[in-house]
Amino acid sequence: MMRNCLMLLLCGCLSFAEAQPRTDTLLKNMFAREATPLLQHILQHPDSFRYQLIYTQIDRDAQNKPHFRHYYLNVDANQYFNPASTVKLPIALLALEKMRELKVPGLDGNTTMLSDSSWSGQETVHTDSTAKSGLPSINHYIKRIFLISDNDAYNRLYEFVGQQSIHERLWKKGYKEVRIVRRFMPLSEEENRHTNAIRFVKNGKTLYRQAPAESKLQYDFSKNIRIGAGYMDKNDHLVSEPMDFTKHNNLPLQSLQQMLQSIMFPQSVPAAQRFHIAPQDYSFLYRYMSEYPSESTDPVYDTTEYFDSYTKFFLFKGAGHHIASNIRVFNKTGWSYGFLTDAAYIVDFEHHVEFMLTGTIYVNRDGVLNDNKYEYDEEGYPFFRDAGNILYQYELQRKRAYQPDLQLFRINYQQP
Repeated sequence: MMRNCLMLLLCGCLSFAEAQPRTDTLLKNMFAREATPLLQHILQHPDSFRYQLIYTQIDRDAQNKPHFRHYYLNVDANQYFNPASTVKLPIALLALEKMRELKVPGLDGNTTMLSDSSWSGQETVHTDSTAKSGLPSINHYIKRIFLISDNDAYNRLYEFVGQQSIHERLWKKGYKEVRIVRRFMPLSEEENRHTNAIRFVKNGKTLYRQAPAESKLQYDFSKNIRIGAGYMDKNDHLVSEPMDFTKHNNLPLQSLQQMLQSIMFPQSVPAAQRFHIAPQDYSFLYRYMSEYPSESTDPVYDTTEYFDSYTKFFLFKGAGHHIASNIRVFNKTGWSYGFLTDAAYIVDFEHHVEFMLTGTIYVNRDGVLNDNKYEYDEEGYPFFRDAGNILYQYELQRKRAYQPDLQLFRINYQQP
């Protein structure tokens, strides 16, 4: 056995770097010194909490060009976590990219988008009660995705991009491990392969028709992924075996971090990895990735349910609903099956601080999935709050050669 392992090492087929999660000394030592008792407990049980964290330092040069350095805590691309709503980030970006590439005269993000039912399980959607106009559009769906992580909005954009196109576009950008094969609807694998006929209409005129599509791609489901001790089935019956995630969506943490970086700082990634959208799309995204439900006038939300920190895990979720006025968080979160994930670019305009945090954790003491009994409030949100606070305090005192000019991210949220 030892000889076989040695031969694998010599052949380059196996390495300790691949076998072990990546942890950098900076984060390990910082959390050892500063962690709260609860955070210490979580950090001492990586197998139970399956946490991963990427901290990205940003330093500007004399021309205000950002330079990035990533630090990792227990990051392992081979350890699966359910990405939940974080897959809505690439779908929103791909929807804008596809719209721009169509180059249809008069078609933009505000053009009415009508979804027709073309296969079993599909929905016909010709109205949007959350929009002042009463009509659905790409831009309004994206607002809903970032403001409250709306599932229906994601489903409609998934259908517009198409399952096969989603993967062809992401794989071409280098995101080979990403797999987005599911809507957030009770559909079969085959039903998710089929996407709706869609029409874009303006002033009673159809500008563009998209035919129903079927993905012909074959996905690599060879890695068996089973989590937990049991799960509740669709009939609320307990199945006493691990839940099978083999054919679920997959979005590794490093890929999620790079997607966020590519949209916040497109010039920092290779051109082939960027999303091909218009300058006004970036401004639109920055606004709704950082706007609070209380600031939104279209759509309008009940802020007792959708409070300002509703989708802001790092620093704020679980620490009260108030967010300091000098801080803005540009992010996308996800939560499902006991997994919580957040990819965030955090800016403090008063103290001239900027950094990125991308993290995930699994909280499920009883080991049963799909029972809606998860320790989000007791352990999950405090993980993001406490880890975020430690790194924010570190950033406040970290020396920088040049103070960043953050004007690009100052947004007038009162403007329609």
